[in-house]
Amino acid sequence: MYKKQISLGMLLVVANIFCGYGDNKKAQGLEPDQPPIILAPTNPKDWDEFRANLHEWKEQTVKRINYRGDLYNRPDFQWVINNFNCSFLMLDDEAFYDPVNQRYRVDEFLDDGVKRFGGYNSVILWQAYPLIGIDNRNQFDFYRDMPGGLEGLREVTRAFHARGVKVFIDYNPWDTGTRREEMSDIDALAEMVKAIDADGIFLDTLDHGADEFRMKLDSVRAGVILESELDLPVEEIATHHSSWGQEFSDSKVPGILRNKWIEQRHIQHGIERWSHDNSKELQTAWINGSGIMIWENIFGQWVGWNPRDSYILKTMSPLQQRFAGLFSSANRTPLVDTNPFPNVYASLWEDANSKLWTLVNRSWVTVEGELLHITIDDDYVYFDLVAGRRITPDKTSGTLSGKMIPRGIGCFYACKKTAIPAGIDAFLQKMASLATEATSDVQAPFLTTKLREVTPTRRYASPPAGMVEIEPMKGDMDVVFTCREPGYYKSTEDEFINRGIPTPRQPVTMVRHVNVGRFAIDETPVTNRQFKVFLDATNYQPRIKTHFLKHWINGQIPPGKEDHPVVYVCLDDARAYAQWAGKRLPREEEWQLAAGGKEQLTYPWGNRLEKGKYNEATDGTTTPVKAFPQGRSPYGIWDMCGNTWELTESEYSDERIHFDILKGGSCFRAEGSIWYFDGGIQSVKFAAKQLLMYPGVDRCATVGFRCVVDM
Repeated sequence: MYKKQISLGMLLVVANIFCGYGDNKKAQGLEPDQPPIILAPTNPKDWDEFRANLHEWKEQTVKRINYRGDLYNRPDFQWVINNFNCSFLMLDDEAFYDPVNQRYRVDEFLDDGVKRFGGYNSVILWQAYPLIGIDNRNQFDFYRDMPGGLEGLREVTRAFHARGVKVFIDYNPWDTGTRREEMSDIDALAEMVKAIDADGIFLDTLDHGADEFRMKLDSVRAGVILESELDLPVEEIATHHSSWGQEFSDSKVPGILRNKWIEQRHIQHGIERWSHDNSKELQTAWINGSGIMIWENIFGQWVGWNPRDSYILKTMSPLQQRFAGLFSSANRTPLVDTNPFPNVYASLWEDANSKLWTLVNRSWVTVEGELLHITIDDDYVYFDLVAGRRITPDKTSGTLSGKMIPRGIGCFYACKKTAIPAGIDAFLQKMASLATEATSDVQAPFLTTKLREVTPTRRYASPPAGMVEIEPMKGDMDVVFTCREPGYYKSTEDEFINRGIPTPRQPVTMVRHVNVGRFAIDETPVTNRQFKVFLDATNYQPRIKTHFLKHWINGQIPPGKEDHPVVYVCLDDARAYAQWAGKRLPREEEWQLAAGGKEQLTYPWGNRLEKGKYNEATDGTTTPVKAFPQGRSPYGIWDMCGNTWELTESEYSDERIHFDILKGGSCFRAEGSIWYFDGGIQSVKFAAKQLLMYPGVDRCATVGFRCVVDM
């Protein structure tokens, strides 16, 4: 995730944007503290001086920080120079984990990546956020709770490795308010790397990791790298092989990735997570010989890549892989001559036998014709690699010609006639085939989120024992979410549109039009005692037993907890109980109506939070369901806020993101970070989005349920 930080580097970016680098810093050398992208001058007449300043700045910076690059020379780290395409993979993504057949879908996921993006070189296995904080489990527990546990994840890693894909685990340094490990975070991470054979650690919210990381990681496995999320300081390049290029502000003329300029073998992954237009990051990566973070499932919101950008990356990927050696060399010349097109820019990469030009089209129209001015050498042969064909330079004008789609890329290649690479003809055929897929379509894909249908119960003439009848309601109902990255709902009618996170942790009120029929609801949440009766009557055994009734002792209710709400149950468990009882789970609007009445109270007892009317604990200690008689709702319903979250029959899926709406709040609240799941008591209007994956993850210490029947 991303925390806004104002630094000197960011201020320099803003200053450069408003001042205009080419006009006001024309004859000046570069400052020691450069922004993440060193902005380029607009006027081509200034480019020679700019390049000279770049080289001088690099020389001075390398000397100042005593940079050596020893870790980049190590054989076990040579894989890094090919790590261009990284996928940010939510482990609960239904394209990756099949909950019906209970299996990870590694090959299907990778095949889709090849089809759409040219393939992945690495993946980040993201496990905990945004669910972390719903109970006391820490970030490492969520890895342990995945299907198959750590051994299952080790098999996942092996499957990725078999396809040549590296695996990162995630580190959340802000996770200090949940269960503590019996060792330091760094030791726990090293153990996790060893357990699943990971190749790297993604440093969430950090601009670098502690010095201790390198020693600990080297002791458990060779070739494990660190990748920062925030802007990696130049002083840390030596020990961090990768970093994100997150929301970097570029100049009109493509700027220079600062860290990549210092160490050409360093890979930065460009990312702007909420944008449906990824052309900016693609162009920055292409012109700098760097990488891309492919991220579409943003913690439970879908932000898909459009066809044009997918095609561009699919074109870039084989080129970057084939010429990774050039892109990791120091022989680069930024901003070579591309006249006559004012919005076309290029970099040159070369070695003793070859030259490679990477071009970008900054405009929103197709450019075609003379794209590049060069010195023609009769000892070389020339190729347009994006088109997949050999070309003949125009000796009169000294140009190479080609075509680039709007916001697209180009690539010219020249090699000595005596050093034509093996397999070039087959490679050209592959690129020519890719060129037939060229598109300017920027319509991002839309996924339809579907609400699971409810199977009605039989119609009851009067409420069964222990249930209370609720009158029907038709009208508007307020729903409150916390504005955070997981978003809200997205119905087939576009009732609510997912949003980004402009103001973290602020409440957002939505209005839903509801039509609630007559129903009856349980007076209390289902208790341990009631659930035990169900088990004895049915001998119910869940298909997946992981964490089922984890709080019970040898299958028995803990003494004194008989009348506490049952927890460590998933939707399937709750539905099994409801079906046995002739009931069902409530829709969220039914639950909310029963809790707040037609008056739409903020809390069951009124509009103010009042002590003595709910479970005030925040450490996860539940209370009996009838402990607070003054906290009952207008209909006399007990325990609707602050004891445990309650499952509803408001279950959604778009075949990638699967979630259920929880109501009521709970007696656990993780402190210390804005990134934790909403904890503590919540108003009856409040809705929380629980991403679902696997019972071992879904079953929580703080989530129970109650039932309803149709009248």
